[in-house]
Amino acid sequence: MRDVPPEAPAPLNQAQPPARATLVLFSAGDFAFNLYWQAISLYLLFFYMDALALPPATAGLIFMIGAIWDGAADFLAGAAAERMRLSYRRMVGWGALPLGLAFAAMFAVPAGAALWALATQILFRTLYAFTNIPYAAWTTRVAQTSRDRSLVAGLRMGFGSAAAALVALALPGLAEKTGSYGAASALLAVLGVPLLAIMAWRVPEPSLPAPRIEAPAIFAGLVTLARNRAFIALNVAAALGGAATALTTQSVLYYFRYVLLDTPGGPRALAGMALGSLVAVPVWTALARAQGARVAWIGAGALALAVPAVFALVRAPGSAGTVAFLLAMQAAFVGFALAAWTLLPDAVDWDEARTGKRVEALAFGTFALVQKIALAGAGFAIGAIYQASGFVAGAVQGATSLRAIRWLMLACPAVLIAAMLVAVIAIPLRRDTLLRLRRA
Repeated sequence: MRDVPPEAPAPLNQAQPPARATLVLFSAGDFAFNLYWQAISLYLLFFYMDALALPPATAGLIFMIGAIWDGAADFLAGAAAERMRLSYRRMVGWGALPLGLAFAAMFAVPAGAALWALATQILFRTLYAFTNIPYAAWTTRVAQTSRDRSLVAGLRMGFGSAAAALVALALPGLAEKTGSYGAASALLAVLGVPLLAIMAWRVPEPSLPAPRIEAPAIFAGLVTLARNRAFIALNVAAALGGAATALTTQSVLYYFRYVLLDTPGGPRALAGMALGSLVAVPVWTALARAQGARVAWIGAGALALAVPAVFALVRAPGSAGTVAFLLAMQAAFVGFALAAWTLLPDAVDWDEARTGKRVEALAFGTFALVQKIALAGAGFAIGAIYQASGFVAGAVQGATSLRAIRWLMLACPAVLIAAMLVAVIAIPLRRDTLLRLRRA
C-alpha cells in the first residue's frame, strides 16, 4: 500500500501521453501471451482426455489444480512486484524464454502420465504468472486515462483474438504434421518468445514518483483492496463472466464431435470465434470509449442472455446454426473481457483518489487469482459432469452424456451471465468518475 496525500494523488512520471505506436507495441505482447493461453483454454483439457487418454474426472481434476495454482501464482507474482518494487518490463523480458520452454514441455507429456501432466502444468502456470501479471499491471502506467485504457484493452483483445485464431486453426494441424502436440507447441513458442522480448526491450515503463515507492505491507494492501467497492464488484462480475466463457468455449470440441458428429467442425468453429472477435473488438472499444466500459459490459451481458435463449428454441441446430450461435456468444465474451480490463486500472486509481492509498501490482495479482479460481471450477465441472453422465472419450455417447454436453454449453453459462450483470450494475465507476475525482 503506497500512502500519498488523499487530496492530491501524484501522477506518474510521464511528461506526455504515450505515442500510439508505443501502445500498439505494448498491446502486441498479448499476441504472445494468447498463443499460450488460448492453447490451454481450447486444447489442454481435450489433450488430456483424447491424447493422453486420462479419465475425464482425472483430467478435470488436473486442470482444476493447475488453474487454482495459476491463480495463487498470479497473487504471489503481484505481491512480489508490489513488495519488492520489481521492474515490470524486466520480469517480462527475463521470463520470455523460460515461459516458451515450459509451454512446449506441457504438451510433451506421454500418454497416461497424469503426474507429469500436473507437474509441467504447474511449472508453466508459475512462469506465466510471473510474466503476465507484470505485463497486465504495466497497463496502469502505459495508459493513464480511461479512454487510453479502453484503447489498450481493445488492441490487446485484437491481438489476443488473432492469436486465438492462429492456435485454433494451426495447433491440431501442426500436431498431426509433426506427430505430437509437443512439437506443435514448440513452434508456437518460437513466435511468442521473441515477441515478448522485443516488447519488453522497446516499451518504456514510466516510474512512480518518490512518495509512492515505499515497500508496502501485503496484508495492509489486501485490507485496502477489500475496502475497494469497485474492485470487489469488478472481481465478482469478471469471475462469473469468465466461468461462463470457459464453459461455452471448452464445450465446443465435444459438442461438434459427439453431438453434431462433425469432428473437423470443432477447430473450425473455434477459429471462427477468434476471427469474429476481431470484428467485435472495435465495436466494444468504440462503445467503451464513448459511453464507458460499464455500459459496454451491460450491453454485452444482455446480448449473451438473448443468444442462448434463441438457440435453445431451435429443435435440431446443425453445424452452421451452432457456429452462428458461437459467433454471437464470442462477440459478447469479448465485451466482458474488454470492459473488465478497462475497469481494473480505473478501480486502482478510483481507490487512490478516494483514500490516498495505491495498491497496484497486488490488485492485478489478486484479480487474476479470483479469475483463475473461477476458470478452475469451470474446468473441473466439465470433467466431473461428463464422467457422472457416462461420457467415454472416442465412443458413441449415450443420451445422458449428450444432454450434459448440450446444457453445459447453454444453460449453465446463461445462469452465470445473469448473476454477472447484477455485479456489473453494482460497480461504482461511470464514464466520467475518475475525471470528476481528479478535478475535485
